[in-house]
Amino acid sequence: MASVSVPPSRVSFYLAWLVAFHILIIIASNYLVQLPIDLFGFHSTWGAFSFPFIFLATDLTVRLIGKTEARSVIARAMVPALIASYIVSVLFHEGRFNGVGALGEFNSFVFRIAFASFAAYVLGQLLDVQVFDRMRRSYVQWWVAPAASSVFGQALDTAAFFSIAFWRSTNPFMAEHWGEIAVVDYVIKLSVSLLLFVPMYGMALSAIVRAMKRRDAVPIQA
Repeated sequence: MASVSVPPSRVSFYLAWLVAFHILIIIASNYLVQLPIDLFGFHSTWGAFSFPFIFLATDLTVRLIGKTEARSVIARAMVPALIASYIVSVLFHEGRFNGVGALGEFNSFVFRIAFASFAAYVLGQLLDVQVFDRMRRSYVQWWVAPAASSVFGQALDTAAFFSIAFWRSTNPFMAEHWGEIAVVDYVIKLSVSLLLFVPMYGMALSAIVRAMKRRDAVPIQA
């Protein structure tokens, strides 16, 4: 697949947009992970369907801007995302609006989820960046890098999040079922990523490459 790089004058703009996108998806996922669902008799959460968007954005960032810039997005997004996730999760704890007054009392259960998301995000995304960059340089086929980074990055992200958030949790349901939910969550996220987001990555990259070429972007070697 042909390759181009983002013009230096546009890097700051794209990085700011990506930071905002990462924070938005983390907030949404922290809210949705509180909403359990049953899939074919297995326990999971709605968060399994939202978080893969971050891996799609990260892989495109590494591909078009670079590994260093992708790590910069992670560093800039993680603390604001932790704070915003806690606030939103307290306000909408268990899927209902609890009023602004809920912020006046520290919610240890929600903070644990927010902190788990923070740790899982950092670990999973850094591994995703490393695997994607290594695979991109080693294989000609465009799909190998996003597929491999999804397999490893989401495995670490899922394991870190559910073990930190729900091991011996004060929520009886999550304390009992977090291991099962984590496995199902990983299978769902990986399936969604490989069947939907990897093809989306290919389509998005092709569209971006065409758009950048029309704007006389600087060519680089794949």
